[in-house]
Amino acid sequence: MFKKILVANRGEIAIRVIRTLKEMGIRSVAVYSEADRACLHVREADEAVCIGPAMARESYLHIPAVISAAKVTGAEAIHPGYGFLSENPVFSAACVENGIVFIGPSPRAIEMLGHKSSARKIAVKGGIPVTPGTRDCVTKDYLKEAEKIGFPIMIKAAAGGGGKGIRIVREKEKLNHEFEMASSEAKAAFSNGDVYFEKYIDCPRHVEVQFARDSMGNAIAFPERDCSIQRRHQKLLEESPSPAVNQKLRGRLEEAAISLADTAGYVGVGTVEFLMDREKNFYFMEVNTRLQVEHPVTETITRTDLVREQVLIAAGEKLSLSRARASAFDGHAIEHRINAEDFSRNFAPSVGRIEEWIVPGGPGIRLDTHMYHGYTLPIYYDSMLAKLIVWGPDRAAAIARSRRALGEFRVGGLSTTIDVHKMIVDSPEFQTGDVDTGFMERLLKSRQ
Repeated sequence: MFKKILVANRGEIAIRVIRTLKEMGIRSVAVYSEADRACLHVREADEAVCIGPAMARESYLHIPAVISAAKVTGAEAIHPGYGFLSENPVFSAACVENGIVFIGPSPRAIEMLGHKSSARKIAVKGGIPVTPGTRDCVTKDYLKEAEKIGFPIMIKAAAGGGGKGIRIVREKEKLNHEFEMASSEAKAAFSNGDVYFEKYIDCPRHVEVQFARDSMGNAIAFPERDCSIQRRHQKLLEESPSPAVNQKLRGRLEEAAISLADTAGYVGVGTVEFLMDREKNFYFMEVNTRLQVEHPVTETITRTDLVREQVLIAAGEKLSLSRARASAFDGHAIEHRINAEDFSRNFAPSVGRIEEWIVPGGPGIRLDTHMYHGYTLPIYYDSMLAKLIVWGPDRAAAIARSRRALGEFRVGGLSTTIDVHKMIVDSPEFQTGDVDTGFMERLLKSRQ
């Protein structure tokens, strides 16, 4: 087992990883930018190294700086968290070249599955349903390819995620313009302008399955997460299990995730994302070759530490869970992403000093955060302040607990999305579980 691991990230996910390392008796190394000297993950780690200026490309995304920090401190492995370099095959390869274990899949797996077009081919090979779409990236004959599928279509960046490089095209007259916009945005975000086309499924649910596979070929899958509540393709709230999935369908989803992991020869923890229509047909969407932001809902209902499983797999050990144990769950969990955004100004980012920080507590409450009273939120990074995760013995109890916890949450000095989450849990649609990816747009229109 490793003696020291560097965490190549910041904020709440860095703290999340450091906590597991402490429980495993492994020393942790934090890295930070000049803007993050006062960030809580710097204090929580056993050691901390400044790796550059505030801009992410000069610090958290600067591969030589991260590798140097690991070598200087004697870290044997690097945990990338999510975002930044977590799905970068060049970074994974750089770790290998420098004799450092990357806690994640191989560079080849990241490249194959991180490129959505090649991931679709692997899904097809594994017998997983995919939405009708182009077999490869589209470089010419845009209209011809789109008409083969039939409008409306979705243009998607092949090399990225997070809602970037995505365009819905309902009319052929808009195809060329939207193609150029999607490709340009993909190029700016991922240094790769490749895009492909998929049939657009109107008002689907977005469900995903967490899986893990060790180097001996043992694979497990966990109960699905429902991530349908989104704004501009960015998730706001996630829950597990999905109110739209029964046990039979759950088994099919889990088998699909395991099939993909086996087909790809994947080693590590990952997530397969699906779109599901109203007839409960599900279609492969993409693979995230890292830990998800919403992983705590899976941990909460299965009593599992996914970071621990990542470390065990990276150390060459066998998964600590059987397939049956991973599939078993208790109760219902909901995660609320609390962001520093101003709802009244079209969710404009809000920055400044936290003048008040009163967090919820009590039974069934987990809060993952790097915030504290007096902390000044930097302008350079993601706007997420905290992840509020609630558990209840059933969905109705989890919703009631969410309402109570959100009512206790007090943040002064910044605008937050706490009130937006109150709106969500009070919505009759959400309470009945009858939601889809268009839910937030309808909800926000109803409040204007």
